Amino acid sequence: MTIQAHKHWLFALAASGMWFILLIAAAGQAAPAASRPAHAQNAAASADPGEKIFAANCARCHTPPMTLSPRVTGTIVLHMRTRARLSRKDEKFLLQYLAP
Repeated sequence: MTIQAHKHWLFALAASGMWFILLIAAAGQAAPAASRPAHAQNAAASADPGEKIFAANCARCHTPPMTLSPRVTGTIVLHMRTRARLSRKDEKFLLQYLAP
């Protein structure tokens, strides 16, 4: 294989990886807040620590994904932990909330 063929292969692999990540993220998104019941919108007030952490850090961009497997959730939380600057303790609570 030539160098150019390797570059095309790597580009295709990277693009398919990004589509896979986007697919997982889109599948895990719940309904918008307007269509959720009122008790679900106010869940952060009487929530466990993981739910409070989600509401304070993640809910700015994401709705609670209730369909992710624990295996995928761990990878996503590990990646987003650095972006949200969460402590290890917060990460643990968040994982327990998202993948009990």
